[in-house]
Amino acid sequence: MTAAAGPEHGTTRHPPRPVVLLVPVPGTSTIHELWAGTKLLVVFGISMLLTFYPGWVAIGAVAALVATAMRIARIPRGVLPSVPRWLWVIVALGGITAALGGGSPVIAVGGLHLALGGFLQFLRITALSVVLLALGAMVSWTTNVAEIGPAMAVLGRPLRPLRIPVDEWAVALALALRAFPMLIDEFQVLHAARRLRPRRVPHGRRARLRRNALEVIDLLAAAITVTLRRGDEMGDAITARGGTGQLSANPARPKMTDWVTLAITTAVCGAAVWVETAFHLAR
Repeated sequence: MTAAAGPEHGTTRHPPRPVVLLVPVPGTSTIHELWAGTKLLVVFGISMLLTFYPGWVAIGAVAALVATAMRIARIPRGVLPSVPRWLWVIVALGGITAALGGGSPVIAVGGLHLALGGFLQFLRITALSVVLLALGAMVSWTTNVAEIGPAMAVLGRPLRPLRIPVDEWAVALALALRAFPMLIDEFQVLHAARRLRPRRVPHGRRARLRRNALEVIDLLAAAITVTLRRGDEMGDAITARGGTGQLSANPARPKMTDWVTLAITTAVCGAAVWVETAFHLAR
């Protein structure tokens, strides 16, 4: 006799996994130990590649590069967020709508001629979006947010003779990255507390709309108040630790592994550009 895994259908329903960003995955690896500036340069280079050469070859090369980096960094599967059902429905509707646009290539199935051009374009854009999201998530899972500000200050050093406030931009970015997860937690607590409050049941559609508008206004006011309070506390903490200059000061610099990573990324991007160019010239 075997026990059922679920109460009714014999299956175990796992809770949905939320999106986890700006929080490094515990552990260490070669990817974790890379300089933050190297990761930013890789993201910038790959973004430029996919902007000017958004073909299947470039997408596949970047996908292989990201998958290899995830394997080296030992990113667990539990970090990947669950995909809600409504998103699958939207993707399916988008694919069906794009397929109605037609275009080459055209295949014949049972006497019917199907134009797959629009559907293939939709698949390519979807794959491009997934690869870019995976690339950004990879940087988020392997990089401490405190390292990004100093890396931006180092990378922007050539712009200082042009009187561009690189250090101020780096400080603003560092503060935003540090405050973003904290504010998300605060907003979730506010939303949960708001839902626990007893509410009168409105009668009529107009009353429901009015109640929803008042709830949004109350949440926005509470969120602004919490943000100002957190900003004041963070300002006091920064002042006690030596000012904003400490946020953009970090002695970390690229090492041999960083140069190897940049060389591999450059080689992959160059090969993808060469193949894409040769393919277009052949056509």
